[in-house]
Amino acid sequence: MKTDFFKYQAQTTPHPLAMEISHAKGSYIYDTNAKAYLDFVAGVSACSLGHAHPKVIDAVKTQLDKYLHVMVYGEYIQAPAVELSKLIAAHLPKPLESTYLVNSGTEAVEGSLKLARRYTQRSEIIAAKNAYHGNTLGSLSLMDYEERKHPFLPLIPDIKHIEFNSESDLIQITENTAAIILETIQGGAGFIEPTNNYLAKVQERCNAVGAVFILDEIQPGIGRTGKLFGFENYNCQPDIVVTGKGLGGGLPIGAFTASTEMMSTLSDNPKLGHITTFGGNPVIAAAALATLKEITASNLIAETLKKEALIRKHLQHKHIKEIRGRGLMLAALTESADLTSQVILEAQNQGLILFWLLFEPKAIRITPPLTISNDEIIEGCRIITSILDSI
Repeated sequence: MKTDFFKYQAQTTPHPLAMEISHAKGSYIYDTNAKAYLDFVAGVSACSLGHAHPKVIDAVKTQLDKYLHVMVYGEYIQAPAVELSKLIAAHLPKPLESTYLVNSGTEAVEGSLKLARRYTQRSEIIAAKNAYHGNTLGSLSLMDYEERKHPFLPLIPDIKHIEFNSESDLIQITENTAAIILETIQGGAGFIEPTNNYLAKVQERCNAVGAVFILDEIQPGIGRTGKLFGFENYNCQPDIVVTGKGLGGGLPIGAFTASTEMMSTLSDNPKLGHITTFGGNPVIAAAALATLKEITASNLIAETLKKEALIRKHLQHKHIKEIRGRGLMLAALTESADLTSQVILEAQNQGLILFWLLFEPKAIRITPPLTISNDEIIEGCRIITSILDSI
């Protein structure tokens, strides 16, 4: 299988981890040698309820017996997609009530950029330095990391970059700006939180000049930060909310939500201003609906902050210089990229799954399922600290 993996499946790096998977359940992934791995990554924040959660599995199986794909997005009334969109609206402040369902986070970013340009009739988009919003051409255009962008030039025009958390840079949002798009918590940069009421000040500036404020909640959204949506922690309200990853319960999904007034501009002049064949797929929407119901009806969101405190308590070590983030979106920084890589690779040998961040090489990603138990957290932290002791 490993030979076929390298020969037939396109690779993203020269040296993938290449662990052969047998099955996964709860907080554990199992390889084909029956070895169990405690999952501190959750599919890069995607598996909110862990692996094979019974309510998600039941929802998928029930929908499988009814119908799969029947028509391109938006033409037929399909209960899973309608109910999911309605539940999203119920948990967002007005006027955020109209959701466009797509297949991935980067697609949702693309749709939000199109919506902002269509609604404002402006072209300029502002993004933050060290931002990551996906890897399709439009999302890649939002990145300021030239090494990653250069091989794919030219990208989409009229993109500007400002420093995240820099209030003095907000003057660059003007009457020429269609939108500013920010991650609520910068992910690839090292789980950088907004400070000094920054996001509220971005919102105020956008309101003053008529620009659209887009928040990318693909990583911090769906309960990971102690609120259902990360922006609820920061005294602000975006015009467009982008979600993905944890919304799908382990299946691929993306969504962008705005006011009905704004979203309606994609439906006419021209018609089909944004289209997708598989967005809102009934099986995936059923899984997402079950995931969102479970997260909002349980105490999982409140428990994320208690679990954060437990991680911080048990992950104290002289080689861990800082733990960034909020809730179960955490990054532990060591003093060097080399040390971080040693920990991540040795952790896999010892049955613990950790991972890197895109732009901060010293960071160890800690984004376990929201369902992880206290005992599992303590065990994972014990493995990390014991590895650090041995280096």
